[in-house]
Amino acid sequence: MAKEDSAVLADRLASARLQYFVGRQRELALFRRAAAGEPGAPTVIVLHGPGGMGKSALLQRFAAEARAMGRPVVNVDARTIERSPSAFEAATAEVFTQDNAVLLVDDFERYQDMEEWIRDRFLPRLPAGALVVVAGRLAPDPLWKADLGWSELLQVVPLRELGPADSAALLTAQGADPSLHAALLGFAAGHPLALRLAAEAATHDSASSDEAFWTPLRTAVDRLLTHLVGRPPTPAHRRALEVCGHVVDTTEELLRVALPDEDATELFAWLRQLSVMKSGPFGVCPYDVVRDALDSDFRWRDPERYKAMHRALRRHFVERVRNAPEQEALRAAREFDHIVSRAQWLREFQGGRDEGAVDERPMRPEDAPALIEMTRRVEGEHNSRVVAHWLGRQPEAFHVHRRRRTGQLLGFMAWLRIDELDDETRALDPVTVEAWELVSAMTPPRQGEHLGVARFMVHEENGHRPSRSWDLVRTRIVFELLRAKHCAWSCVVSAEPKFWAPLMTYLGMFRPPREAARAEPDHGLFCHDWRAVRVDEWAEGIDARLLSGAPVVVPEEPKSRLSTLSRQESDAAVREALRSWLDPGGLADNPLLRSRLVQELSEGDPVTALRDLLRKAVQRLESRPRTRHLGEVLTATYHSTSTQEAVARKLNLAFSTYRRHLARGLDEVRETVWDWEVHGRIRAEQEPPQGS
Repeated sequence: MAKEDSAVLADRLASARLQYFVGRQRELALFRRAAAGEPGAPTVIVLHGPGGMGKSALLQRFAAEARAMGRPVVNVDARTIERSPSAFEAATAEVFTQDNAVLLVDDFERYQDMEEWIRDRFLPRLPAGALVVVAGRLAPDPLWKADLGWSELLQVVPLRELGPADSAALLTAQGADPSLHAALLGFAAGHPLALRLAAEAATHDSASSDEAFWTPLRTAVDRLLTHLVGRPPTPAHRRALEVCGHVVDTTEELLRVALPDEDATELFAWLRQLSVMKSGPFGVCPYDVVRDALDSDFRWRDPERYKAMHRALRRHFVERVRNAPEQEALRAAREFDHIVSRAQWLREFQGGRDEGAVDERPMRPEDAPALIEMTRRVEGEHNSRVVAHWLGRQPEAFHVHRRRRTGQLLGFMAWLRIDELDDETRALDPVTVEAWELVSAMTPPRQGEHLGVARFMVHEENGHRPSRSWDLVRTRIVFELLRAKHCAWSCVVSAEPKFWAPLMTYLGMFRPPREAARAEPDHGLFCHDWRAVRVDEWAEGIDARLLSGAPVVVPEEPKSRLSTLSRQESDAAVREALRSWLDPGGLADNPLLRSRLVQELSEGDPVTALRDLLRKAVQRLESRPRTRHLGEVLTATYHSTSTQEAVARKLNLAFSTYRRHLARGLDEVRETVWDWEVHGRIRAEQEPPQGS
């Protein structure tokens, strides 16, 4: 009687599993072809993918399909059988008694040490009509494909995440509230186990039912990591996983930056062999759901160490954007944008993970007509003429977005550099004119500086809402902001300012006051003064906001402690500072004290920093043979309380010659201080020559 009850329960379990099975139509079609013996179909199918991807469920579905076709099925679970050739032979003995048996082997990674024996000695002895499917976390040994015989009989199938429709079907089957589907799909990223855990957590956790910002219970994250990753062998391996969970791609170089005291080579080798990792052209990366779970767990478990790792990585990416070759710098900008966007609420502003991959490519001359025509269709005739205008003026400012697989043009953007406006531009482009006039009314760009404008974010399919193309726009803006030289202001033009305002605020941009009457009232402008809040301070501000949630108030223009001096004001301040070189009290009100240059040099004592700045500028003259005599005149004049006539006699110079040298020296120092203030070159001047 017990045996009959067991059989009934097994049938009910099998029926329930089939009822909840969704997707995998491509894999089912392959199996059906192989089971039917169609020409060209494989004899051995190898499924591989990380834990929780549905390999066991797919094998169970294969078993049901095979039995429905009248083929006997032999199941082998490597977790329950001793790992030895004799035990494997015993478990599979029935296959040799049938001409058309289907052998299904689960958890095949446990047989890694026996893989060569199974390939070379076991499988060749099977009946010709047998079909074999093995499933494991690891990809098969490359020697399978190297053997020309196996290359015709074997098909390797990496099992990937479910698509959006299948993921939604699984959530429905699990009884998840449809209003939460979008948030659950965002968390699970198509991973079947994560979808089931998320559905279960959402069903039992009414406190986390916010449609926009649902997050899983800690128990769901813990179960997911335990199943997919397990326990790292050492603390160093755990820290390597923490790095992987925070960035897009992980390399040995990045591990050396984040974990300077660890063996980066050994840790990278360990990471790349994990089934939850994918290898790409720029390093290894975990599956999306694993990355998110690792990052969420680390941030919750050790917030202070999380922030320390984040800052170390952020500084590294900023340095690479500033100094690396362009393509590497663009990848670093993408990494920067990724790590500062890890807050849950920011996902609203990111493209969907189910979208196809999109690449940014340089604008080619032959692309120009297509960009103009796309603008005409999407944004109207006037804007198409504005695009044509800037394509003629700054073609290098344009960057196009194409679908990776097909090359289809999806959209484009431009990053304009504005240092003046001519009459034609003023007549044609009121948005750029307004941006220029707004920043000029606050603190205008000085000679040698420019305004950077993110303009023409045109996308035919998604308009002005988040997409993979808009992710590329954000990366390009980060690249231009961090890499720019002499950029006084940046301005992002938005056709939907209300929607994008929280993100712009988070990124340290503000909406300047605007006149009521505007040429294009539907556009919003988000600005940043890079002389008031420099890059390092800006990035620190983003770090501070990363852990504090979404900003709710759009800030006004930041009240800077710095003064933006004109060239005339700077020259006058240098002259007054030299006259008061020996008198700290006389320097106390000098306008240079509030300049960017002095503030960067100051360590709490701006007067000393100003005196040090003057000393460096004069020493620069004295270090060069052509101007050494000018430096000597300045030092003798301003390091003395004597009259100019007395100084001239001391230097053994005619008074007219002395006055000429003094004027030239003063001009040289003024030029140097202005150059350092505008172009930020003082650090380069301070570096010792190579080899010294």
